[in-house]
Amino acid sequence: MTPYIYPAADRLDIVDELFGRHIADPYRWLEDPADPRTVAWTAAQDKLAADHLAGLPGRDQLRGRLVELLAAGSVGVPLWRGERAYFTRRAPGQEHAVLVLREPDGVERVLVDPVAVDPTGTTTLDSWVPSVEGDRLAYQLSHGGDEESLLYVLDVATGERVDGPIDRCRYSPIAWLPGGMELYYVRRLAPESLPPAERQYHRRVWRHRVGADPDTDVEVHGAGLEITNYYTAAVSRDGRWLVVTASAGTAPRTDVWIADLARAPGPGLPGLETAGPPKLREIQVGVDARLYGWVRDGRLYLETDRDAPRGRLCVADPAAPEYANWRDVVPEQAEATLADVTLLEDGVVLAAHTHDASNRLTWWSPAGEKLGEVTGLGLGSVAGLTSRPEGGREAWIGYTDYLTPPMVLGWSLDTPTAVRTWAAAPGSVDVSGLTVTERHYPSRDGTPIHAFVIAKPAKPVRAGGAAGTPAPRPAILYGYGGFNVPLTPAYSANVLAWAECGGAWVVANLRGGGEHGEHWHRAGMRAAKQNVFDDFAAVAAGLVDDGSTTPGQLGILGGSNGGLLVGAALTQWPERFAAVICSAPLLDMVRYERFGLGLSWNDEYGTAADPTELGWLLGYSPYHRVRDGVAYPAVMFTTFESDTRVDPMHARKMCAALQHATTSDRPVLLRRETEVGHGARAVSRTVGLSVDQLAFFAARLGLRLG
Repeated sequence: MTPYIYPAADRLDIVDELFGRHIADPYRWLEDPADPRTVAWTAAQDKLAADHLAGLPGRDQLRGRLVELLAAGSVGVPLWRGERAYFTRRAPGQEHAVLVLREPDGVERVLVDPVAVDPTGTTTLDSWVPSVEGDRLAYQLSHGGDEESLLYVLDVATGERVDGPIDRCRYSPIAWLPGGMELYYVRRLAPESLPPAERQYHRRVWRHRVGADPDTDVEVHGAGLEITNYYTAAVSRDGRWLVVTASAGTAPRTDVWIADLARAPGPGLPGLETAGPPKLREIQVGVDARLYGWVRDGRLYLETDRDAPRGRLCVADPAAPEYANWRDVVPEQAEATLADVTLLEDGVVLAAHTHDASNRLTWWSPAGEKLGEVTGLGLGSVAGLTSRPEGGREAWIGYTDYLTPPMVLGWSLDTPTAVRTWAAAPGSVDVSGLTVTERHYPSRDGTPIHAFVIAKPAKPVRAGGAAGTPAPRPAILYGYGGFNVPLTPAYSANVLAWAECGGAWVVANLRGGGEHGEHWHRAGMRAAKQNVFDDFAAVAAGLVDDGSTTPGQLGILGGSNGGLLVGAALTQWPERFAAVICSAPLLDMVRYERFGLGLSWNDEYGTAADPTELGWLLGYSPYHRVRDGVAYPAVMFTTFESDTRVDPMHARKMCAALQHATTSDRPVLLRRETEVGHGARAVSRTVGLSVDQLAFFAARLGLRLG
């Protein structure tokens, strides 16, 4: 019997019949956060988790080291407007990164500081784009973790807001027209015009005049298309060409159109008297491939996986954008996946490719000839490439790895084989005692799965007076495996603090991610989703088999789609893990489309509205696989009440089910936070969450902190 007295949770006799399947849902009442039963149950869970976590050893030492590691700060890759550089930077002691403008003489000033806007630290800077001339700045803020971005426009010279807030701009790109008076952006339709279940959707592309009432904006595109569509807009620097893309939710397919604004009516365009949307011409519509396009120096550039699952960069005439006219500039590579590009003078391209989950740089001629490889990068990630919009011989490279805080490197065609430091992270930290190694483990079907291991160098133990193999150590296995997202190296205070205490942190590059291109992604989505879980289990088994850890010392961690991953792992192989942290997870895969942004993800997972796809979902849905009488690992769910992507109801229902079912003496906890959401958060909130997570793991896996 479990020694924990869990809050009472009524088990209701609710059974849905879907396509002849009878599906029990005893905790459906926990879907409603306002239900008095949910309110009381949640309050009791809050107390249970807080009391348990407060009593864990090593918290003060852990907190101190996390603060030191996060004090390294970060600096982001710059966007250039003439000789002005715009970039983000977080210095030691700052809760959030601020947006900085560096003038040509080197003088810097802060343009946007989220803490100056909101001293509570719950406001985040979601995105920002300077105008073509650099004299205005469009930026977006959201509050309390809801990610419901509000759009503002700033006069760069005076620091005064000249427009905004414009609401309903979540995930909105900004494309400025020359002159700084008008821009294209994406905004949802007014909620009062929509059914309640559809108010997170129905985006449109609009043309807006700075300072005008947004209700008078010109609708450019989106009417009559998929309600879950996400859109982007890009305008050429000369203002002539507009490129618009649309993708249905997170589907790996993109429709793309182009408009010649010099030939189209529109407000503010010289010589045109009538107002209205431009005429969009198809580049790609209804094709099962990703595509993103933009026009630079009169050439249409197209980054795509069409007929190239690992990605390629093509060029075409914007006046003749048909597929037959595309020509490779960076052709598809056999063993590397295209991650990013930036353009330099005379059509030269600097390209980042992913090789087995880390990035390398090469540069290419406009004729598609590889000119060379860039040296000086470690086993790390290119976190953005930029160059001057007007061309030039220089590029800037965002860089990070497991031991290096985010920094910016400079590169030039004049010295192309090497990089230099343009801006280091503003703080300093010593993590020289740690190493990063790479391993491969075979999945159930033989597919090799790559993993990074971050740890102190192993010291051999002695057995019978002879040198033996290193002793197994407490280990945390992390994964994601979805949405074409690659897990490439990145600086993390969590990882470093755990490894410094003697544990191992392992990052698994699973199918479903973007490490090896679109084929790799599709091998872990829809009917093939079980491959992701099998890959994760294979890495866990490999770590045990090679002596790195033991089942009693192994914990697993994942968030969002990664929360689904660890939820599936703990219900399919509960005996393989000692502890699980499941953060902001998807867990009820029968009803996930009804909550948050779930409707946007049915191309990734499948839909319960289709009998075949319902079978896929029920095959692994963690909530539906909980079984009475199983000795489950220690589990902590972490949820964020302002999460508008993944509804906290998933964790509530799963927590109640596990607390009812488990026979082990290990805890099942629900840790809940308010005024924070799925994405960015203040540093102090990061530290608080990390302390609880690592202390929980340490207590269950046998790692001494401090």
